[in-house]
Formats: sequence, C-alpha cells, structure tokens
Amino acid sequence: MLANIAPMARRSAAATAVVAAVMLAVSAAIGGQKGVIGAAIAVGIVAGFFGLTALAFFLGAKVSPQAMAGAGMAMYFVKILVLLILVAALHNSTAFSGVLFGVTVIVLVLAYQAALAVTWTRTKMLYVEPKRER
Repeated sequence: MLANIAPMARRSAAATAVVAAVMLAVSAAIGGQKGVIGAAIAVGIVAGFFGLTALAFFLGAKVSPQAMAGAGMAMYFVKILVLLILVAALHNSTAFSGVLFGVTVIVLVLAYQAALAVTWTRTKMLYVEPKRER
C-alpha cells in the first residue's frame, strides 16, 4: 500500500499542474491582473492542501490502514475548516477576483480528484494478502 501512494500522488499532481497552468492563462484572459492573482492564490492553497494530504496518508500508511483512514478523515476536516476561514477572511478583498479564485479552487480540486481516481483504478494492488508458507 505504501509503495503505491507516492506514484499516485505524483501523477495526480502532474495532471493538476497542467490544469493549473490552463486556469492561470484563462484567468489572465478573463480577469486581467486581478484574475491572475486570484487564480495564483487558489493554486497555492490547493497545492498546499493536497501536499499535506499526501503527507498525512504517507505517514498514516506507515502505521496501519486504520491510521491512514483516520489521517484522511482528519485532513479532510482540517482542509474544509481552513478553506472556510480563508473564504471568510478574504470575502471583501478587492486585491484579486474572488470569482476566479473560487472557480480555480473548484476546477483544481475536481482535476486532482479525477486524476487520483483514474490512477487508483489503474493501480494493481492486492486487497487480500495471500497466505504465506511457513
């Protein structure tokens, strides 16, 4: 299980990086400088969130599958909480486009999750360990 986490995270991050570059270009075309700033902040937040999630899964997988599941649930809760706090804090900001910030966050999260799902389905992994001879 542990050996499969890093390749899946790398492939998902690579696919998301391509989508992030496209979103930055689209934001520049639509919103100008404020659009690029909003999209760049969103890219940074999403990259940080998924980096922390991959780290939590990696550390949890070293302990046990139950710890890995717990780490995933805890990271999901923390990410939602931090995102709510950030949105509340940046709600009335005029330094960047809030709409392009939100759209970029949603698109990047969907791209990452889709890439992760595709990678997961293509990974050949035993879900039952065969009995070993003694």
